[in-house]
Amino acid sequence: MAPRAQPIIGTSGVAAGVFVVAAVLLSFVGLGLRAEVGRGLGPAEWAAIRFTVVQAALSALLSVVVAIPLARALARRRFPGRGVLITLLGAPFILPVIVAVLGLLAVFGRTGWLNTGLGAVGLPTLSIYGLHGVVLAHVFFNLPLATRLLLQGWQSIPAERFRLAAQLNLPPRMIFRTLEWPLLKQVVPGAAALVFVICLTSFAVALTLGGGPRATTIELAIYQAFRFDFDLARASLLSLIQLGLAGGAALVALWVIPNFPLSAGLDRGLRRWDARGGWQAWGDAVVIALGSAFLLLPLFAILLAGLQGLPLMPAVVWKTAGNSLWVALLSICVLLVIALPMAGWISTRRRGSAEAIGLVGLSASPLMIGTGWFILINPIADPVPLALPVTALINALMALPFALRILVPPMRDVLATYDRLSRSLGLQGWAAWRWLVLPRLRAQIGFAAGLTGALSVGDLGVIALFADPDRATLPLQMYRLMGAYRTEAAAGAALLLLAMALSLFWLCDKGGRWHAEA
Repeated sequence: MAPRAQPIIGTSGVAAGVFVVAAVLLSFVGLGLRAEVGRGLGPAEWAAIRFTVVQAALSALLSVVVAIPLARALARRRFPGRGVLITLLGAPFILPVIVAVLGLLAVFGRTGWLNTGLGAVGLPTLSIYGLHGVVLAHVFFNLPLATRLLLQGWQSIPAERFRLAAQLNLPPRMIFRTLEWPLLKQVVPGAAALVFVICLTSFAVALTLGGGPRATTIELAIYQAFRFDFDLARASLLSLIQLGLAGGAALVALWVIPNFPLSAGLDRGLRRWDARGGWQAWGDAVVIALGSAFLLLPLFAILLAGLQGLPLMPAVVWKTAGNSLWVALLSICVLLVIALPMAGWISTRRRGSAEAIGLVGLSASPLMIGTGWFILINPIADPVPLALPVTALINALMALPFALRILVPPMRDVLATYDRLSRSLGLQGWAAWRWLVLPRLRAQIGFAAGLTGALSVGDLGVIALFADPDRATLPLQMYRLMGAYRTEAAAGAALLLLAMALSLFWLCDKGGRWHAEA
């Protein structure tokens, strides 16, 4: 199929792949020009490396350990609202990080709901800042992802096996040993590796909840060296270390990641005869209630505080909201221009070869690419006026791996199904895209565009390096309001940012599915 399908969709995917590789390699060149490898690493840099690895490992471990009973309970139980709850498990993934952090502060912060309750009964309060705060935030973001992966694995077990287990009257312990434990051994390593990679390149969480030099990640150390000290040599060296660390972890994650479709099994009715009552039913109910409360209470806190803070927002918030919207729309356009040709090209190649080009976002962090580009642009032009376009382009590159994962499988199916018919009709190039590919991939294109827009509008990464007061985005303005102790105004801005992210995702996803073919 590979040599025949290529003429149908053209060769523009090669140019898109070359552009992605060149964009990343240029940042490497900039980093290499300034990195002073011979200067070595000081105690602060080694401390940042250790903290990065430790917090990522703890976050991955806790996310998966908590996700196992939650996913098992959701797989075994049927109750009103279960589908809505499973859908809400994907909300933290598109939730702007700075918004989620504000919600966590409202629940677990010094004056949050938890500490207020502890103080009312005379117990000592807890601090959310430092290692435990960073891990808590990462678990909040990645517990839904780990739960979805595990739940998809559970739902992939054929229903006939559970029917046979019921006929043999196997107790729940034996069902876990014979059916569920082999699945966990397959899925858990990949889920943990994926969460570990995501936590390695986290920036906004460490920026807001790090709590000092002892809780500094590599990403935060790059930002401090760049923004406060303007030590480009140290920022470049740390960026290369971050690349090696995250790149190696990404390769491991791609090797062991579970190969389940993103929506496999979530809507399939699967009757479970085991653990239908007794203490196991109560245990599942408690697990689902606690997991739901942990994930939904911060969102509820954002809604309450945001409604009170909307009238207190300064006028600059609306200007930065316009900047964020502009960046998100530009990111969507750039992503589609790159991802669609690349998906068509990858679909005509053997699996695992060309597709690796689109996965640079798993190893190259936004701060690393932004630092490299700044070094290259600075001698030629002022990088500050380019802050918003550069942010949009890097956000598109970071969303590219997710978009390709969404687009490539259905595009392979379309090309395999209609290849001979298209060749017999002479349908190729733009005509093939217009009449064959795009109409059948509208739903996937809308979903990829919505995901990119939601991630881009809430990103607090590259813009923190380039921006000045006139070119800030809404997440950066939120961080500035929080730093100025204007919590109420920041809460209002958080609600506005949340509404923008969800609206972009919904409009693109709904638009792609509007009159789309099933």
